[in-house]
Amino acid sequence: MNSLKLPVNEIGFDIDGVVADTMEAFLRLAREDHGIHGISKEHITSYWLEECLPIPEKVIEAIIERILHDPFGIRLKPIPGAIETLTKIGMENRLIFVTARPVGKPIAQWMRTQLSQVPESNIHVHATSTHAAKGKVLQDLGISCFVEDHLETCKSLALHGIKSILYDQPWNQGEAPFLRVSSWAEIRNIISL
Repeated sequence: MNSLKLPVNEIGFDIDGVVADTMEAFLRLAREDHGIHGISKEHITSYWLEECLPIPEKVIEAIIERILHDPFGIRLKPIPGAIETLTKIGMENRLIFVTARPVGKPIAQWMRTQLSQVPESNIHVHATSTHAAKGKVLQDLGISCFVEDHLETCKSLALHGIKSILYDQPWNQGEAPFLRVSSWAEIRNIISL
């Protein structure tokens, strides 16, 4: 992996499951707001929560709505190492975030707060509403490599000629033809900084 050095200005990042520890927030809200205990991140074996968790679909939807619209109120936390690496990149380079969230403003404000040392003009958050739309957005932005936790999105990006770095999570296990990383230290190691 050390021999692979990617140009920092050609890399984009997903947010949920890569920068933001959205599943920690989901599990915490399930406990605190709905009294659901005994579920851990390892139980999330599918990107689609209703397929793998014994939680009513209406409860899943309610929690996700809070996560999407109120990252500050739910105390959304970054994944360890993300902010330090992104700050180092963003001090002199643009940071491109492309998310399938339907609304961008709340998570863009959260990103700017987390990356408070980075010039605001270097932080670009694009909300596509769908995973399928990410490829075209990334192409238009000149991004050739994308850090993503959703395996199906990685496959879709390949059709657009975009390489994926798969951020290892319980919901994306199995064989995949993508470089897999399990920490931000590994991401930092493959970026030309």
